[in-house]
Amino acid sequence: MPLWQSTPLRALLFLAGLAVTLLPRRWELFLGAWLGRLALLLARSRADVARENIRHCLPELDEDEQERLLKENFEHYGILTLEILHMLSPFPGHYREYARRVARLEGFHHWRAADAKGKGVLFVSAHLGNWELMAAAGCMAGIPLNMVTRHLKPEWLHQKIDEARKSVKVKAAYLPDTMPSVLRALRRAESVGFVLDQYAHPPVGVKVPFFGVEVATLGAVPPLALRYGTPIVPVRQVREKNGFVRIIIEPELDLGDAKENAIQGTAILAAMVERWIRTHPEQWLWAHRRFKNVEWPSRSRAA
Repeated sequence: MPLWQSTPLRALLFLAGLAVTLLPRRWELFLGAWLGRLALLLARSRADVARENIRHCLPELDEDEQERLLKENFEHYGILTLEILHMLSPFPGHYREYARRVARLEGFHHWRAADAKGKGVLFVSAHLGNWELMAAAGCMAGIPLNMVTRHLKPEWLHQKIDEARKSVKVKAAYLPDTMPSVLRALRRAESVGFVLDQYAHPPVGVKVPFFGVEVATLGAVPPLALRYGTPIVPVRQVREKNGFVRIIIEPELDLGDAKENAIQGTAILAAMVERWIRTHPEQWLWAHRRFKNVEWPSRSRAA
Protein backbone atom coordinates (compact mmCIF):
# COMPACT_ATOMS: atom_id res chain seq x y z
CA MET A 1 0.00 0.00 0.00
CA PRO A 2 1.40 3.46 -0.91
CA LEU A 3 2.51 5.57 2.05
CA TRP A 4 -0.11 8.24 1.35
CA GLN A 5 -2.82 5.61 1.74
CA SER A 6 -1.23 3.69 4.61
CA THR A 7 -0.56 6.63 6.94
CA PRO A 8 -4.17 7.93 7.09
CA LEU A 9 -5.45 4.37 7.54
CA ARG A 10 -3.03 3.74 10.39
CA ALA A 11 -4.13 6.95 12.07
CA LEU A 12 -7.80 6.08 11.61
CA LEU A 13 -7.39 2.58 13.03
CA PHE A 14 -5.33 3.91 15.94
CA LEU A 15 -8.15 6.30 16.83
CA ALA A 16 -10.75 3.54 16.37
CA GLY A 17 -8.76 1.21 18.62
CA LEU A 18 -8.53 3.94 21.23
CA ALA A 19 -12.26 4.69 20.98
CA VAL A 20 -13.43 1.09 21.48
CA THR A 21 -11.05 0.72 24.42
CA LEU A 22 -13.06 3.34 26.26
CA LEU A 23 -16.48 2.15 25.08
CA PRO A 24 -18.77 0.33 27.54
CA ARG A 25 -19.99 -3.02 26.23
CA ARG A 26 -23.66 -1.97 26.08
CA TRP A 27 -22.72 1.01 23.91
CA GLU A 28 -20.50 -1.20 21.78
CA LEU A 29 -23.47 -3.45 21.01
CA PHE A 30 -25.73 -0.49 20.25
CA LEU A 31 -23.26 1.43 18.10
CA GLY A 32 -22.08 -1.73 16.36
CA ALA A 33 -25.63 -2.57 15.28
CA TRP A 34 -26.05 1.00 14.03
CA LEU A 35 -22.76 0.77 12.14
CA GLY A 36 -23.93 -2.46 10.52
CA ARG A 37 -27.19 -0.90 9.36
CA LEU A 38 -25.19 1.93 7.81
CA ALA A 39 -22.92 -0.58 6.06
CA LEU A 40 -25.99 -2.33 4.64
CA LEU A 41 -26.91 0.92 2.90
CA LEU A 42 -23.40 1.77 1.68
CA ALA A 43 -21.75 -1.58 0.92
CA ARG A 44 -24.15 -2.50 -1.88
CA SER A 45 -21.96 -5.15 -3.53
CA ARG A 46 -21.42 -7.07 -0.28
CA ALA A 47 -25.09 -6.73 0.60
CA ASP A 48 -25.99 -8.21 -2.77
CA VAL A 49 -23.65 -11.18 -2.17
CA ALA A 50 -25.20 -11.80 1.26
CA ARG A 51 -28.74 -11.40 -0.06
CA GLU A 52 -28.08 -13.87 -2.88
CA ASN A 53 -26.46 -16.42 -0.55
CA ILE A 54 -29.38 -16.20 1.88
CA ARG A 55 -31.89 -16.57 -0.96
CA HIS A 56 -30.20 -19.72 -2.27
CA CYS A 57 -29.37 -21.34 1.07
CA LEU A 58 -32.59 -20.58 2.95
CA PRO A 59 -35.35 -20.70 0.31
CA GLU A 60 -37.84 -21.68 3.03
CA LEU A 61 -37.77 -18.05 4.24
CA ASP A 62 -40.09 -15.63 2.50
CA GLU A 63 -38.76 -12.35 1.11
CA ASP A 64 -39.53 -10.34 4.23
CA GLU A 65 -37.82 -12.93 6.45
CA GLN A 66 -34.76 -12.93 4.20
CA GLU A 67 -34.51 -9.14 4.35
CA ARG A 68 -34.90 -9.25 8.14
CA LEU A 69 -32.09 -11.78 8.36
CA LEU A 70 -29.93 -9.64 6.08
CA LYS A 71 -30.43 -6.63 8.39
CA GLU A 72 -29.58 -8.68 11.50
CA ASN A 73 -26.55 -10.11 9.71
CA PHE A 74 -25.14 -6.66 8.95
CA GLU A 75 -25.80 -5.56 12.51
CA HIS A 76 -23.65 -8.53 13.52
CA TYR A 77 -20.88 -7.33 11.17
CA GLY A 78 -20.95 -3.92 12.83
CA ILE A 79 -20.62 -5.38 16.31
CA LEU A 80 -17.93 -7.79 15.10
CA THR A 81 -15.98 -4.88 13.63
CA LEU A 82 -15.93 -3.04 16.95
CA GLU A 83 -14.95 -6.24 18.77
CA ILE A 84 -12.01 -6.83 16.43
CA LEU A 85 -10.91 -3.22 16.78
CA HIS A 86 -10.05 -4.04 20.40
CA MET A 87 -7.08 -5.93 18.93
CA LEU A 88 -5.76 -2.53 17.79
CA SER A 89 -6.00 -0.86 21.20
CA PRO A 90 -2.91 1.25 21.97
CA PHE A 91 -2.98 0.07 25.59
CA PRO A 92 -0.83 -3.01 26.31
CA GLY A 93 -2.83 -5.88 27.77
CA HIS A 94 -6.19 -4.37 26.85
CA TYR A 95 -7.20 -7.08 24.38
CA ARG A 96 -6.45 -9.79 26.92
CA GLU A 97 -8.59 -8.05 29.53
CA TYR A 98 -11.37 -7.45 27.01
CA ALA A 99 -11.44 -11.11 25.90
CA ARG A 100 -11.51 -12.23 29.53
CA ARG A 101 -14.44 -9.90 30.22
CA VAL A 102 -16.55 -10.66 27.15
CA ALA A 103 -15.90 -14.35 26.30
CA ARG A 104 -17.27 -17.36 28.19
CA LEU A 105 -15.70 -20.79 27.58
CA GLU A 106 -17.77 -23.95 27.99
CA GLY A 107 -16.85 -27.61 27.59
CA PHE A 108 -13.17 -27.27 28.47
CA HIS A 109 -13.25 -30.83 29.79
CA HIS A 110 -13.98 -32.11 26.27
CA TRP A 111 -10.70 -30.65 25.05
CA ARG A 112 -8.87 -32.00 28.09
CA ALA A 113 -10.15 -35.54 27.40
CA ALA A 114 -9.04 -35.38 23.76
CA ASP A 115 -5.70 -33.78 24.63
CA ALA A 116 -4.97 -36.55 27.15
CA LYS A 117 -4.45 -38.96 24.25
CA GLY A 118 -1.15 -37.18 23.53
CA LYS A 119 -1.74 -36.76 19.79
CA GLY A 120 -2.70 -33.10 19.77
CA VAL A 121 -6.21 -31.92 18.92
CA LEU A 122 -7.80 -30.84 15.64
CA PHE A 123 -10.40 -28.17 16.38
CA VAL A 124 -13.08 -27.69 13.71
CA SER A 125 -14.98 -24.41 13.78
CA ALA A 126 -16.63 -21.78 11.60
CA HIS A 127 -16.89 -18.02 11.18
CA LEU A 128 -19.79 -17.74 13.59
CA GLY A 129 -19.95 -15.10 16.29
CA ASN A 130 -16.39 -13.94 16.95
CA TRP A 131 -13.75 -16.54 16.11
CA GLU A 132 -10.89 -14.36 17.39
CA LEU A 133 -12.47 -14.35 20.86
CA MET A 134 -12.90 -18.11 20.56
CA ALA A 135 -9.17 -18.54 20.06
CA ALA A 136 -8.34 -16.04 22.80
CA ALA A 137 -10.61 -17.67 25.38
CA GLY A 138 -9.25 -21.12 24.62
CA CYS A 139 -5.62 -20.08 24.93
CA MET A 140 -6.18 -18.11 28.12
CA ALA A 141 -7.79 -21.24 29.59
CA GLY A 142 -4.61 -23.20 28.84
CA ILE A 143 -5.16 -24.65 25.37
CA PRO A 144 -1.95 -24.45 23.25
CA LEU A 145 -3.77 -23.36 20.09
CA ASN A 146 -2.36 -22.82 16.60
CA MET A 147 -4.94 -21.02 14.46
CA VAL A 148 -4.86 -21.65 10.71
CA THR A 149 -5.49 -18.27 9.10
CA ARG A 150 -4.38 -15.86 6.40
CA HIS A 151 -1.55 -13.37 6.34
CA LEU A 152 -3.12 -9.91 6.32
CA LYS A 153 -2.21 -6.90 4.21
CA PRO A 154 -0.72 -4.38 4.67
CA GLU A 155 2.13 -5.80 6.73
CA TRP A 156 1.85 -3.28 9.58
CA LEU A 157 -1.78 -4.32 10.11
CA HIS A 158 -0.80 -7.98 10.10
CA GLN A 159 1.88 -7.33 12.71
CA LYS A 160 -0.57 -5.44 14.92
CA ILE A 161 -3.17 -8.23 14.79
CA ASP A 162 -0.45 -10.83 15.35
CA GLU A 163 0.74 -8.95 18.44
CA ALA A 164 -2.80 -8.99 19.83
CA ARG A 165 -3.06 -12.74 19.22
CA LYS A 166 0.26 -13.34 20.92
CA SER A 167 -0.87 -11.27 23.91
CA VAL A 168 -3.48 -13.97 24.60
CA LYS A 169 -1.02 -16.77 23.64
CA VAL A 170 -2.66 -17.58 20.29
CA LYS A 171 -0.19 -18.92 17.73
CA ALA A 172 -1.01 -18.80 14.02
CA ALA A 173 -0.13 -20.85 10.96
CA TYR A 174 0.12 -18.57 7.93
CA LEU A 175 0.53 -19.27 4.23
CA PRO A 176 2.84 -20.34 2.64
CA ASP A 177 4.02 -22.15 5.79
CA THR A 178 0.59 -23.43 6.85
CA MET A 179 1.03 -27.19 6.60
CA PRO A 180 4.61 -27.29 7.98
CA SER A 181 3.38 -25.19 10.93
CA VAL A 182 0.43 -27.54 11.47
CA LEU A 183 2.65 -30.62 11.42
CA ARG A 184 5.14 -29.05 13.84
CA ALA A 185 2.26 -28.24 16.20
CA LEU A 186 0.95 -31.81 16.07
CA ARG A 187 4.42 -33.20 16.74
CA ARG A 188 4.43 -31.03 19.87
CA ALA A 189 0.99 -32.52 20.73
CA GLU A 190 -0.58 -29.05 20.53
CA SER A 191 -4.02 -28.07 19.21
CA VAL A 192 -4.71 -26.76 15.70
CA GLY A 193 -7.82 -24.82 14.75
CA PHE A 194 -9.45 -24.99 11.30
CA VAL A 195 -12.52 -23.19 9.98
CA LEU A 196 -14.45 -25.17 7.37
CA ASP A 197 -16.93 -22.62 6.05
CA GLN A 198 -14.84 -20.78 3.46
CA TYR A 199 -14.25 -21.60 -0.18
CA ALA A 200 -11.10 -23.70 -0.58
CA HIS A 201 -9.46 -23.90 -3.98
CA PRO A 202 -8.48 -27.34 -5.27
CA PRO A 203 -6.38 -29.33 -4.53
CA VAL A 204 -6.82 -28.46 -0.82
CA GLY A 205 -10.55 -28.14 -1.36
CA VAL A 206 -12.84 -31.10 -2.01
CA LYS A 207 -16.43 -30.77 -3.21
CA VAL A 208 -18.98 -31.75 -0.57
CA PRO A 209 -22.63 -30.84 0.06
CA PHE A 210 -23.19 -27.55 1.85
CA PHE A 211 -26.65 -25.98 1.94
CA GLY A 212 -27.79 -28.33 -0.79
CA VAL A 213 -25.01 -27.67 -3.29
CA GLU A 214 -21.59 -29.21 -3.96
CA VAL A 215 -18.94 -26.66 -3.06
CA ALA A 216 -15.16 -26.84 -2.52
CA THR A 217 -14.35 -27.18 1.19
CA LEU A 218 -11.05 -27.61 3.01
CA GLY A 219 -10.40 -31.35 3.08
CA ALA A 220 -7.30 -31.53 5.28
CA VAL A 221 -8.86 -32.50 8.62
CA PRO A 222 -9.84 -36.17 8.04
CA PRO A 223 -6.46 -37.09 6.46
CA LEU A 224 -4.59 -35.44 9.34
CA ALA A 225 -6.74 -37.25 11.91
CA LEU A 226 -6.15 -40.56 10.13
CA ARG A 227 -2.40 -40.16 9.65
CA TYR A 228 -1.52 -38.87 13.10
CA GLY A 229 -4.31 -40.37 15.19
CA THR A 230 -5.34 -36.88 16.27
CA PRO A 231 -8.84 -36.48 17.74
CA ILE A 232 -11.27 -34.04 16.11
CA VAL A 233 -13.08 -31.68 18.48
CA PRO A 234 -15.84 -29.33 17.25
CA VAL A 235 -16.02 -25.84 18.72
CA ARG A 236 -18.58 -23.16 17.97
CA GLN A 237 -19.25 -19.70 19.25
CA VAL A 238 -22.25 -17.40 19.43
CA ARG A 239 -22.85 -13.90 20.77
CA GLU A 240 -25.77 -13.83 23.18
CA LYS A 241 -28.16 -10.89 23.52
CA ASN A 242 -26.53 -9.98 26.84
CA GLY A 243 -23.26 -9.37 24.99
CA PHE A 244 -21.32 -12.40 26.18
CA VAL A 245 -19.68 -14.51 23.48
CA ARG A 246 -20.19 -18.18 24.34
CA ILE A 247 -17.45 -20.53 23.14
CA ILE A 248 -18.77 -24.09 23.25
CA ILE A 249 -16.32 -26.98 22.97
CA GLU A 250 -18.20 -30.13 22.02
CA PRO A 251 -17.24 -33.77 22.66
CA GLU A 252 -14.70 -35.43 20.37
CA LEU A 253 -16.22 -36.30 17.01
CA ASP A 254 -15.79 -39.86 15.76
CA LEU A 255 -15.84 -39.97 11.95
CA GLY A 256 -15.70 -43.76 11.97
CA ASP A 257 -14.81 -45.27 8.60
CA ALA A 258 -15.35 -41.86 6.95
CA LYS A 259 -12.00 -40.79 8.38
CA GLU A 260 -10.34 -42.92 5.70
CA ASN A 261 -12.01 -40.93 2.91
CA ALA A 262 -11.30 -37.20 2.76
CA ILE A 263 -14.52 -36.44 0.88
CA GLN A 264 -16.81 -38.45 3.14
CA GLY A 265 -15.14 -37.18 6.30
CA THR A 266 -15.25 -33.56 5.13
CA ALA A 267 -18.92 -33.95 4.17
CA ILE A 268 -19.72 -34.91 7.77
CA LEU A 269 -17.85 -31.87 9.07
CA ALA A 270 -19.51 -29.54 6.54
CA ALA A 271 -22.97 -30.86 7.54
CA MET A 272 -22.11 -30.13 11.18
CA VAL A 273 -21.08 -26.57 10.33
CA GLU A 274 -24.29 -26.09 8.33
CA ARG A 275 -26.35 -27.13 11.35
CA TRP A 276 -24.55 -24.53 13.46
CA ILE A 277 -25.22 -21.82 10.89
CA ARG A 278 -28.90 -22.71 10.65
CA THR A 279 -29.16 -22.32 14.43
CA HIS A 280 -27.72 -18.76 14.37
CA PRO A 281 -27.84 -17.61 10.71
CA GLU A 282 -27.62 -13.94 11.68
CA GLN A 283 -24.05 -14.46 12.94
CA TRP A 284 -22.48 -16.11 9.88
CA LEU A 285 -20.51 -14.50 7.04
CA TRP A 286 -23.19 -14.47 4.36
CA ALA A 287 -21.33 -11.64 2.62
CA HIS A 288 -18.38 -13.99 1.95
CA ARG A 289 -18.21 -15.44 -1.59
CA ARG A 290 -18.46 -18.98 -0.27
CA PHE A 291 -20.34 -20.50 -3.19
CA LYS A 292 -18.01 -20.23 -6.16
CA ASN A 293 -18.39 -22.38 -9.28
CA VAL A 294 -21.63 -24.02 -8.15
CA GLU A 295 -24.93 -24.86 -9.80
CA TRP A 296 -27.84 -23.99 -7.57
CA PRO A 297 -31.00 -26.13 -7.60
CA SER A 298 -33.72 -24.65 -9.80
CA ARG A 299 -36.08 -24.27 -6.82
CA SER A 300 -33.84 -21.62 -5.22
CA ARG A 301 -33.20 -19.80 -8.52
CA ALA A 302 -36.94 -19.49 -8.96
CA ALA A 303 -37.45 -18.17 -5.43
